[in-house]
Amino acid sequence: MTPARLYLGDLAVGMAEDGRADGPPVLLLHALGTDLSLWDGVLPLLPDGPRYVRLDLRGHGASDCPPPPYSMGALIRDAERAMERLELRDAVVIGLSIGGMIAQGLAVKRLDLVRGLVLSNTAAKIATADTWASRIEAVRTGGMAAVTDPTIDRWFPRAFRTTPAAQRWRDRLLAQNPEGWIGCASAIAGTDFYATTATLTLPTLALAGSEDGSTPADLVRETAALIRGSRFELIRGAGHLPPVDRPEPWAAAVSAFLRSIGHC
Repeated sequence: MTPARLYLGDLAVGMAEDGRADGPPVLLLHALGTDLSLWDGVLPLLPDGPRYVRLDLRGHGASDCPPPPYSMGALIRDAERAMERLELRDAVVIGLSIGGMIAQGLAVKRLDLVRGLVLSNTAAKIATADTWASRIEAVRTGGMAAVTDPTIDRWFPRAFRTTPAAQRWRDRLLAQNPEGWIGCASAIAGTDFYATTATLTLPTLALAGSEDGSTPADLVRETAALIRGSRFELIRGAGHLPPVDRPEPWAAAVSAFLRSIGHC
């Protein structure tokens, strides 16, 4: 699949659409060091009714790669402009890891665009500024190879790391543009959404993996607790990327949520 290009003024982003063109919109935002193909394995398992729009974050996939660093505000603005350009209103936004941080900020900023959230393997704050500074310096000096193996260890359960699917994502991470990775990592480093996420009251499903080494389940649960009326579900045996290592239970949880709020 070759993503289309969506032009947002000074930035072009990779995008793909699936499902019904006139269906209720669902926007999917991927994790750091991945791209919109993260969702390939779960899209066939989700309800047929919605209009599924996948974006590549700036610096990732088929999107332009401006010089780093990036701010979280810029990433939120990219998603906002894409939704306006594509006329996505009352959307459910599904975000994984950094994608989930963008989703939180987007819901706070533009509640007129967002009617529900799926926050998968994410948090209001991920790791510390010092941790991210160390990783960013490693990539500046050693390229993506400097962080690839530790990242794969955090992403996937031990037994899954030897599978062809895990190897494909290892190769994808090695091929990631270091400038784009540094840009988005800088955005994560500077983000603490505890206060703002606590103002949200929209329908929200938070998903965690029991084997996630990047955003442990307790961290995801803590973030879910900030949002009044949210639901939290733990996917047993899943790592940081359940759409890759546990697609069926992940898709089942998301499908049930979409049906429960009448979004399919």
